[in-house]
Amino acid sequence: GGHPYSPVGEMTISVAVLTVGLMGLSGNGPWIRGGGESRVSHSRMQATKAPAGGIGWDTHKAIDAPPETLCRPDDANANTEMRSKFEQMCRDAQNKICAAIEEVDGTKFSEDAWTREGGGGGISRVLSGGNVFEKAGCSLSVVYGSMPQEALASATERGVDRAKGYKEGERVPFFACGLSSVMHPRNPMAPTMHFNYRYFETDGGVWWFGGGTDITPSYLFEEDMKHFHGTYKEVCDKHDKEFYPKFKKWADEYFLIKHRGETRGLGGIFFDDLNDRPADTIFEFSKDCANAVVDAYVPIVKKRKDSDFTQKEKEWQQMRRGRYVEFNLVYDRGTIFGLKTGGRIESILMSLPETSRWEYCHEPEEGSKEAEIMDAFKNPREWV
Repeated sequence: GGHPYSPVGEMTISVAVLTVGLMGLSGNGPWIRGGGESRVSHSRMQATKAPAGGIGWDTHKAIDAPPETLCRPDDANANTEMRSKFEQMCRDAQNKICAAIEEVDGTKFSEDAWTREGGGGGISRVLSGGNVFEKAGCSLSVVYGSMPQEALASATERGVDRAKGYKEGERVPFFACGLSSVMHPRNPMAPTMHFNYRYFETDGGVWWFGGGTDITPSYLFEEDMKHFHGTYKEVCDKHDKEFYPKFKKWADEYFLIKHRGETRGLGGIFFDDLNDRPADTIFEFSKDCANAVVDAYVPIVKKRKDSDFTQKEKEWQQMRRGRYVEFNLVYDRGTIFGLKTGGRIESILMSLPETSRWEYCHEPEEGSKEAEIMDAFKNPREWV
């Protein structure tokens, strides 16, 4: 999704969950970055009126440790078994991914946990000012709320179908659970990575899965793209041979910056509104995709994190991060969803890089490495 992080001392910071928008609904407060083996955080809350729908950044309660589950146990007409299974899958994947990133960086994530009176809550982890990563976040969220039908339409590919059972203008009660992450490395040769896996239900009995993993390099290393895409093709082929070509194309189309005529990065897989087969079948696919993040991404970071680079190459990375900002603020479905549902602005914008750059009428020099990857942004390729 699209989203927002200061590297020292106390900071207001929040991590990605679900789409960026649902991340905004998760909410959290100021952070103290933990050092050594500890994860430390605290929250500061204000007593303000909850927004329509009962969710907002200031409707959460900070807790010392997350409960065994954030799901309500007894919702009528709900698939409580799937809700619990998906939450546990997200928790397991969060632990695995954060441990792998900590090993690469040598810095620990800070953790913040919270709950809400009406049910739900989250576990956010942020690594800021690391040795390898400028910003890295991985967050789980469980959300109970209601949304305007226009917000539902902006959050999904087939939004109007998702308001089934509700009159025009009526708010739609929903449940959502997801795990989302954005990783911004320091070195321009190491790519940014984003993933999000989520499960939605409305109280009208409609359910669907969505998600994907995508990669945003500043410089092109074809062997890295073959590895990243090859990892996800293998996962997709295990479940359905049509998944990879369909979801790879969907990612290329979804992450297009229309006003630039170029993609945000070099894609990956993206899917939404997936409910064309049994829920347990799609759950297993989502689980395998989330568990493939480490294998797909971490070897690339390890290979590139200590590469030499010039000031010019760092500036190009900052310009590409500017494109990242443009996409997230203008087109990202999760950002729009978060803004329309009254989420916390700092959380909605969390995925944005710490620094970006815009140069007037900048064009890469012909034959340069920058021009090489720009061609791939303008003309999506098949990597495997």
